[in-house]
Amino acid sequence: MSGFPSINDIIKKNPAASSGAGSPPFSKNQKSVEERFKHRMEEIDVKEREQATEADAATQGLPYIDLAAFPVSTEALRAVSETQARKDKIICFYFTPEQIRLGVLGPSEQVDELAYQLGERHHAQVAVYRISEHSFERVLDLYHNLPIIKPISKDIVITDAELNRFNLTVANLAALKDAFKNVSISDILVLMVASALKLSSSDIHVEAEEEGIVVRYRIDGVLHNVATLPKEEWKRFVGRIKLLAALKINITDRPQDGRVTIRLASGNLDVRVSTMPTIYGESVVMRILRSGTVGITFDELGIRGEAYVRLKREMERPNGMIITTGPTGSGKTTTLYSMLNILNKPGVKIITLEDPIEIKMEGVNQSQVDSSHDYSFAKGLRSILRQDPDICMVGEIRDLETAEIAIQAALTGHLMLSTIHTNSAAGAIPRFLSMGVKPFLLAPALNSIIAQRLVRRICKNCVAEQELSSEVLEHVGHVLQTLPESEKSRVDLSDLHFYKGKGCEECSGLGYKGRIGIYEIFGMSKEMEQIILSGQVSEYTIQDLAVKGGMVTMVQDGLLKALDKLTTVEEVFRVSE
Repeated sequence: MSGFPSINDIIKKNPAASSGAGSPPFSKNQKSVEERFKHRMEEIDVKEREQATEADAATQGLPYIDLAAFPVSTEALRAVSETQARKDKIICFYFTPEQIRLGVLGPSEQVDELAYQLGERHHAQVAVYRISEHSFERVLDLYHNLPIIKPISKDIVITDAELNRFNLTVANLAALKDAFKNVSISDILVLMVASALKLSSSDIHVEAEEEGIVVRYRIDGVLHNVATLPKEEWKRFVGRIKLLAALKINITDRPQDGRVTIRLASGNLDVRVSTMPTIYGESVVMRILRSGTVGITFDELGIRGEAYVRLKREMERPNGMIITTGPTGSGKTTTLYSMLNILNKPGVKIITLEDPIEIKMEGVNQSQVDSSHDYSFAKGLRSILRQDPDICMVGEIRDLETAEIAIQAALTGHLMLSTIHTNSAAGAIPRFLSMGVKPFLLAPALNSIIAQRLVRRICKNCVAEQELSSEVLEHVGHVLQTLPESEKSRVDLSDLHFYKGKGCEECSGLGYKGRIGIYEIFGMSKEMEQIILSGQVSEYTIQDLAVKGGMVTMVQDGLLKALDKLTTVEEVFRVSE
């Protein structure tokens, strides 16, 4: 320690401290001097240890940092638990959605494993720094000031007893309105979920209006008012939902998205929660994600006849694109999952890129895009192709970059399944070209295009014949008159019978129970390729060529299903015209 004064030197320079005139052997002033000297020696010791650690870091090939005064956030402390920090000598001193920084006393396998796990979990870049024992102890002390957060269950637990209790009161929508009037605020959420499951609702809408809170269920694609709640209970109710979905309760002026798990005796259901500010308060939508659609067959979907034969033939090809089109909620994803279910075999590698992953499939590698971490459809698709797949499924083609990569994949030996938003099958080709896709690449890449809608099924328990007006019958006859000959032979245009549901307890008085798809499917032909290559493409030209090639239009497919007692004429015209 040469170059620094000793304790004796310091005392000599302070006569008051060394004089014995009435002063005790160790006066208050002398103790103060000694304490300052001791503190100075400790500082020198810490500085030397930091210098030694920095030199050690250089030999280990690690960057060095002194955390003596570094501001460590609560998020950084929570990234690595205190137990793990003490056990593995690892702390996190910096944490953002993009960057994570770890401090270690020395390199180890635990450091490498933790860095990998944190990077994968948070989609962030992780860097490891060498720190001294002093820095390590200083960060450990910060854990003592970390607020204790009581774990909150993000699950809605509904017992069989609760389901049975509410089942007695939700036989139909009218009874459900009375049930909401008589239930306590603490039971409203359980009743809401239990009754939605009972009625096979896909979405629960809770909307703030001027006079009260309106609860609506989307049943088979159509919204129904089921209850009005007192407005004074609104904040408590929304707060409860936000708490379960891990949303920020104090944020009410911007949209939020979260997720909740419903735990039932029969298994778990995921619920996607979305909130949005409106003029009278936040609107909440809870979408119930059911995984039972994986095993749906083409027949159950409603793909049959010549359309089924064509689609099956295109699916057996080793490469090319099969595109499904239609508006949001038209069942496109379910159709893709059903195709994957058929194609999913031990000798085939299938990779999907989805937003979000709605159904988990065994034997299929599923990846979810994440725009917050710049993981888009285009970037994900590039990564997929490096994984050597046989079949790829991309949730949606939204832009030119994704479209071009998908087309190149289809041309280089991959079977590509995807969706695009258009109103008809014929509209898909002009949509691709409007994105900027080159016609000479699009024509050979396309195998088949499917357009679809979902219509409500007639309840089998209360089906009855329906009388149509002369105007509607005339319009129906005109549509069916242009059927391809293979389908027209099955229809007696002079004796048409249609049906509806009268409404019963089985269908909650609606007359409908479940849904089925109506489709139009066409494949590529030489004439269609020539039209695409010419650049003179319009939706009407493509539609005419597809119909001449034997395509059954969506309206025709729907009316054929109406003749078979599967749906009503009103439903077909509601979704397709």
